[in-house]
Amino acid sequence: MASVSSLGAGSGMDLEGLVKGLMKVESLPLDTLKAKVTSFNTKISALGTLSSKLSSLQTAAKALKPNLLQAPLEKFATYSASVGNGDVASATVGAGAKSGSYSLEVTKLAQAQKTSIRIDDPDNVGPLTLDFSGDPTRSPVTITPGSNSLTSLANAINQSDSGVKATIVTANGNKHLVLTGEEGAGKEFSVSGSGVNSSDVTTTQNAQSAEFTFDGVSVTNASNTVTGVLEGVTLNLKAVTTAPTTVTVTAEHGEKLQSSLEAFVKSFNDAVGSIKSLGSYDAETKKTGDLNGNRLLREAQSTLRNLVFEESPDGQTLSKLGISYQKDGTLKLDSDKLASAVANDPEAVAKFASHVGTRFNTEVDKIAGLGGRIQASTDSIKTNVRNLEKQQEALEARLVKIEARYRSQFGALDSLVANMNSTSSYLASQLSSLSK
Repeated sequence: MASVSSLGAGSGMDLEGLVKGLMKVESLPLDTLKAKVTSFNTKISALGTLSSKLSSLQTAAKALKPNLLQAPLEKFATYSASVGNGDVASATVGAGAKSGSYSLEVTKLAQAQKTSIRIDDPDNVGPLTLDFSGDPTRSPVTITPGSNSLTSLANAINQSDSGVKATIVTANGNKHLVLTGEEGAGKEFSVSGSGVNSSDVTTTQNAQSAEFTFDGVSVTNASNTVTGVLEGVTLNLKAVTTAPTTVTVTAEHGEKLQSSLEAFVKSFNDAVGSIKSLGSYDAETKKTGDLNGNRLLREAQSTLRNLVFEESPDGQTLSKLGISYQKDGTLKLDSDKLASAVANDPEAVAKFASHVGTRFNTEVDKIAGLGGRIQASTDSIKTNVRNLEKQQEALEARLVKIEARYRSQFGALDSLVANMNSTSSYLASQLSSLSK
């Protein structure tokens, strides 16, 4: 039998071309299957794009909803704090702050103990012991310098975990080792060591805690940085008051409302743009979007449009938030109109924004959420793809056998024709010899 590479060589016929032509016809069902798989995969990808855009819109909608047990207005509050007399204290806000006005009187500022030690011989100093008399739970700490120099001792103190810092001061030709402890009552310390005489030790500042009255409540704090007295507010005490001052925490809602609604409008418009692209049809090129005519796409488009024109239980629409519907199906936010609405009734605006976020989140979740209609449709298409791929594998195996059969049959034909040609040539040669 003729080999695959030499099919037709014996007969001189284009049997290879004939086999290819036959296999092209036999492969038509396979081409149809592949086209269906490609089409289904394209649809899966397109549904993924739609789901992604709708999920982004859902995220933006959730950002309009207050947290559990949180009032709608609180959701959009941005707090700031100020002190009437800025020379007395400053205030910053963090999580948990609430609006309010509070009185503040400072009677003492927190301070650290400062102790100066005159050093007669800065090149011959020894170990120094710190005894924390203000805190009976702490053991004395002995600090040994790397060498006998004053600089070495100061460095050793600063590198220790004693909480005491050292500096070297030169005054009137004498060297002084100045030790600074930690702020607050109970942080007192005493010093002793080789070459340290009590007459050379001077405490220039005693340790003490801050004492102040906050809204009528007496408070003692080890540091001038005060946290925990008013939730979400940090006070930094600067000076003792001669008269009460006021700490004011205020809330502003317009900025966060605007940024949240801007993100919502952008996500909505992105989703609308994606829906248009996926469902498009170009009459000139006859090209269609990957989800043209798709029921789910039409449902998503209808859902978004209905939500835009939906009224709240008290008859409010998106125009309450300064949002208007455009001819191309997108939304536009009027910042001035929103600012005016917030200034007029911030609570009502926040409440309606929360309603909008809740409604969009609920309805979009039915389409794009976990277990939603897009996922169900995608899962169904994936099942179809798997079934088609199994059919494709079976058909490809069948085509291999069909091609092998064709090649076997045409190989036999090639050999037969080749033998017949050879016999014909032989007979012709013999007849030619007889005629001579």
